Amino acid sequence: MTEPASSAISASGEFDIERWPFYWLTRFTGRYLHEMEIALKALGLDIPRWRVLMSLRGDKVLSVSEIADNAIVKLPTMTRIVQRMQIDGLVRSRQSASDRRVTEVELTDAGRLAGQQAWGIADAIYSRTFGKIPAEEVTRLNRTMRTLNRNLDD
Repeated sequence: MTEPASSAISASGEFDIERWPFYWLTRFTGRYLHEMEIALKALGLDIPRWRVLMSLRGDKVLSVSEIADNAIVKLPTMTRIVQRMQIDGLVRSRQSASDRRVTEVELTDAGRLAGQQAWGIADAIYSRTFGKIPAEEVTRLNRTMRTLNRNLDD
C-alpha cells in the first residue's frame, strides 16, 4: 500500500505553498493558457475556438454538448462559441438525424486549416514544455492527472 500524499503543512505547522499541488497546477495552467492566447491571437483565434477546433480534429462530428464536455465549458457558453465560429466560417452545424434536439458540429475547410495552424502552435508549446521530459514521465503525469480528475468525480 502506498503512502498518502503529504500535506502542504510543514513540520513546523506552517503552510508551504510550494508543497501545495494546486498551486503548481494553477500556475502551469495559467502560463500555458497565456502562451496559447498570445500565439493564437496571431491566427485570429482564441482559447475557446482552439478548444472547439481540437475537439473536432480529425474530421469528427460531435454534438455541441460533447464539445462543451471536452472543452470544460457550460453548454450555453459553448452554443454561443459555436454560433460565432459559424459566422466566422470555421464550423457548420445541423440537427442530428437520430435526435432532432441534438445539434451536430463539424469543421469547414477553413476550420480544418485554422485547426492545422493552431495545432502547429500547440505542438511547438508542447515540445518546449515537455521536450526534455522522458515519455514515460509524461505518461505517468497523464495517468496521475486522470486519477485526480476521477477522485474529484467520486
